[in-house]
Amino acid sequence: MEEILFLAHRLPYPPNKGDKIRSFHILRHLAQRYRVHLGTFVDAQEDEQHVPMLRGLCGGQVCAARLRPRWALLRSLGGLLDGRPLTEAYYRDKRVAGWVSTLLRERPVRRAVVFSSSMAQYLSGTAQLRRVLDLVDVDSEKWRQYALARRWPAAALYRREAARLLVAERRAAGEFSATLLVSEQEAQLFRALAPEVASRVRAMSNGVDTDHFDPAIAYPDPYQGSGGRCMVFTGAMDYWPNVDAVCWFADAVLPRVLQCLPEARFFIVGRDPARAVRQLARHPGVIVTGGVADVRPYLAHAGVAVAPLRLARGIQNKVLEAMAMARPVIASPQALEGLSVRVPEDVRVAADPQQFSQQVVDLLTSGAAAAGQAARRTVVRDYAWDNCLQVLDRLLECPEPADNGESVIRPGQPAGAM
Repeated sequence: MEEILFLAHRLPYPPNKGDKIRSFHILRHLAQRYRVHLGTFVDAQEDEQHVPMLRGLCGGQVCAARLRPRWALLRSLGGLLDGRPLTEAYYRDKRVAGWVSTLLRERPVRRAVVFSSSMAQYLSGTAQLRRVLDLVDVDSEKWRQYALARRWPAAALYRREAARLLVAERRAAGEFSATLLVSEQEAQLFRALAPEVASRVRAMSNGVDTDHFDPAIAYPDPYQGSGGRCMVFTGAMDYWPNVDAVCWFADAVLPRVLQCLPEARFFIVGRDPARAVRQLARHPGVIVTGGVADVRPYLAHAGVAVAPLRLARGIQNKVLEAMAMARPVIASPQALEGLSVRVPEDVRVAADPQQFSQQVVDLLTSGAAAAGQAARRTVVRDYAWDNCLQVLDRLLECPEPADNGESVIRPGQPAGAM
C-alpha cells in the first residue's frame, strides 16, 4: 500500500465541528487507499483519548502534538514582529517540523494532503512530493469581513491578518500541485485574488454522512413533545459568526415569532457557548443547551432548523445536516452560498427579520413535512462524501492539474470525467 502524509491543524476527530467534519472524512477516505501518516495538533484535552483510534485508522505514524492555546497565542504574537500571519505563527511547532522532516527522509512518501494554510509551512521546499492544499475557505477574506464588522483596535489587527494571510495563501498555492476550496464560489474568489495560480485551483464540496444523519432512526425527544413549536440552531457556539447569528435571531426575529406563537421556543445547541450566547437564556423563549452528546435528536424533533448567518464562508454543515434529517430549513442567503439547493423546494431563504419571522411562523404552523423530505432527497443525491472526494483522488493521481481553472468535479461526476 502506498504511503501518504496528511497534515491538519486540529485533530480530525471527533467530527463535531465544521473543519473537523471535513478533515475527518478526508482522512477516512485516504485511509481506504493509502497508509496514512498523520501530523496534527490536539488543542483540547478531551480529544487526546481519540489518538489511539486514529492510529488504528491511519495505519502509519501519528504525530499528535499537544497545543496549549494560551502559549500558542503568545507565540502567534511573534508574527507581529516578522510579518507572518498570526495563524501561521500560532501553529508553528518544532516537534511537528522535526517529525515531518524525519518521516520524509525515512519513509517512501510521494504524496501529501495539507488541511488549512497554517500547515503548509511544514512542506515548504518539498517539491518532490505531489502536494494538495485544502484551504477550505479563503480565510484571508474572512478576516477582512471581521475587520469590517469590528471597531478599532480589533479591526486594525484583523485587517493586518487579512493582508498577511492572503500573501501566505498565495505563496502556498504557488508551491503546491493543486489547491482546493469548499465551493465554486470560494474557488472563483481565490482565483481572482491569486490569478497566478488560477489554473491549479479546484472546488471540492463538503458532504454529509446520510447514514448517520438518518431521520428514520428513532431518537429520544429532547423537547418532550413540544418540538413542533421549536426552532433549532446547531454549531460551535464559541465561533463568532455563529454567536452573531443567534444573537441577531434572538433580538430581531424571535420577538416577532412570539407575538404570533407565544409557545414557540428557540434552542441554541452547541458546545462552548460564548458569554453573549449564555446571556441569551435570559430572553423569553430562548434555551441554550451547551454541548450535547448528539445533535440528531434536536434536529429530528424540531419544527424548523434556522441558519441566520450574516457572516459566512464556504458551505455550512449545519444546513446539510438539517436537510439530511429531513427538517424544514430557513437560512440567510449567506448561509446558502456554495450549496446547490432549490429554493423554496429544499430550503427557504430569508434576508431580514420580517421575512425570517414570517417563514418561521408559516413552517411551525403548517409542518411542511414535504419540504423536509425534498431536502433529504437532495442531500442523498448530491452530497455523499465519496462523490465529493473524487476530486481529491484525481488530483493525487494525475501528473498535473488541467490548465483550465474552471474544471471542477462536482458531486456525482466520475473521477475520470472532466
